Amino acid sequence: MNDERSYHDPVLLYDAVEGLNIKRDGVYVDVTYGGGGHSAEILKRLGDQGKLFAFDQDEDAIANKAVDTRLVFIQENFRFMKNHLRFHGVKKVDGILADLGVSSHQFDRPERGFSTRFDSLLDMRMSQTATLTAKQVINEYDEEALKKMFFDYGDLSNAKALATTIVNDRKVKTIESSLDLKTTLKRFLPQHHAHKILAKIFQAIRIEVNQEMEALKEMLTQTEQLLNPGGRLVVISYHSLEDRLVKRFMKNGLFEGEPQRDVFGNYEVPFKKINGLIVPSKDEINKNNRARSAKLRIAERL
Repeated sequence: MNDERSYHDPVLLYDAVEGLNIKRDGVYVDVTYGGGGHSAEILKRLGDQGKLFAFDQDEDAIANKAVDTRLVFIQENFRFMKNHLRFHGVKKVDGILADLGVSSHQFDRPERGFSTRFDSLLDMRMSQTATLTAKQVINEYDEEALKKMFFDYGDLSNAKALATTIVNDRKVKTIESSLDLKTTLKRFLPQHHAHKILAKIFQAIRIEVNQEMEALKEMLTQTEQLLNPGGRLVVISYHSLEDRLVKRFMKNGLFEGEPQRDVFGNYEVPFKKINGLIVPSKDEINKNNRARSAKLRIAERL
C-alpha cells in the first residue's frame, strides 16, 4: 500500500513543475521519484502521448509507483540515466527534474541510519544493494581520508581532530552504531550545538557512502546531451555543495574553469538561466520544515 505521508511533501512542487514548461506530448524525466509527488504533478500536465521516466535507487520508492501507462519507473541511480533511457529507445527529452538529498521517509526509518535522532546501525545507503556502508567508512578509512571527508563534505574546521579521535577509539572497539559514534565524538558536541554539529558529521558520511557529489556531476553532465533545444533542467538542492555544482553547471556547462569562446569572443555555453534563485515561502517552511534549506534553479537548453 502506498503511503506518501512516509515520504516528504514535495518541496517547491508547483515552482519546480512550472519550471519544466511542460508540453502535453513531451518526454520528461524525474530522476528522484521518492513518494512520487513531483511525478504526479507532471503526469497531470501530460497528454495521452506524453511520457515520464522516473528514477529512484531506493527500493522503498517502488511501493509509491503510480499506475499509469505514461510512466516508466526505473530502479537505478540517476548517474546511469542516459544508458537506461537509451535502453528504452529515448535519445532526447524535453525536461529533467531533480529533487536532491534524503527524503523524510529515509530520515524517519531508524534502520536506515540517516538520522541523528535514533540509535541505529551505521548504514546510510540510499540503495540497499550498495556495498559501502557508514560503518565501513568509519571503521576502515584511514585518518587522512576521514579528515578529507569531514572537511570537504561537512565543512568541519576540526576535521583532523574528529578523524584522529575516531581512529584511536576504533582500535579499542568497533564503532557499530550512531550511539557509538556520538559517544566517540562527545567532546566535540557541546550541549547547545550538538544537533547542528552532528548533522554536519552525518551529512559528510552520507555523501561519502553514496558518492553523491560524483553521481550529481555525472547526472548533470548527461543533461546537456539529453535535453532538446528549449528543454528545461530543474534542480532543487539542500546544501551549498550541491547548489554550487548546479549553479556553475547551469552557468557554464562546467564544474570548474571557464567555457570556450567562439570566433567572436562570446562564451559557448549549453544553457541559459531561467528566472533567478527560487526559495520556499515562509508558509511552505512552516508546513514542511525540510523546505527551509531548499534552493531551486532552472535552466533551458540552448
